[in-house]
Amino acid sequence: MAVAAALAAPIAAAAVLLPFRASWPNNNVALLLVVVVVGVAALGNRLAGGLAAVGAAVWFDFFFTLPYGRFTIARAADITTFVLLLVVGLAVSQLAAWARRLKVITITDARHLALIHETAALAQSPRAAGLIAGHVRDQLTSLLDLQECRYEPGILLGHPPRLETDGSIRTSDGTWDTDTAGLPPGETELRVLSNGQYLGRFMLTPKPGSRPPLQARLVAATFADLTGRALGAAAHAPSGR
Repeated sequence: MAVAAALAAPIAAAAVLLPFRASWPNNNVALLLVVVVVGVAALGNRLAGGLAAVGAAVWFDFFFTLPYGRFTIARAADITTFVLLLVVGLAVSQLAAWARRLKVITITDARHLALIHETAALAQSPRAAGLIAGHVRDQLTSLLDLQECRYEPGILLGHPPRLETDGSIRTSDGTWDTDTAGLPPGETELRVLSNGQYLGRFMLTPKPGSRPPLQARLVAATFADLTGRALGAAAHAPSGR
């Protein structure tokens, strides 16, 4: 949709501005086309913004520079405006896409912080031992876009890929490139420890094409740590009479 908008918006804007060609300076037209580029980049991505910038420059040349209706430019001033439109359009499109990404990161970080706070509060409650594994399992399923997640207490069999505390995934062949390839096929383990003692692990089965970002993987590791704290505290708590 973003690419479609990038292709359609510049020519649509040029068509709207076309009746004013005789009365408006080309500099004003170029500025309005830059606004269109910014709008596409803010709603889409860098690719869409770049395509919109190129499209704005091309249609500016075709409709607003002499000779009209041809991809040639006769006047030196129009060549300068064309080049500036292209360069400024590309620059502001990238800045708009970058600002949009920062906004998404901020919102995502706030959501992650809320999830961690919720899980930490549960981990400190008296009922933590009975609820924490199920709660974290549900959180991991959503957070990492998993097809299935289960908790295995006190079992350590095989050598599946492992999600580490730094968000990386280790396999028998080394570090898995999660950002590019997504989660490994099959199951990945996320171990639960308490003071270095192994208590269990979450077994993570991704959906096809699941590619959780590093931030989400770090939050998942935090969930495992909170689970270990809650289960460890319950195991060492004095039993009531």
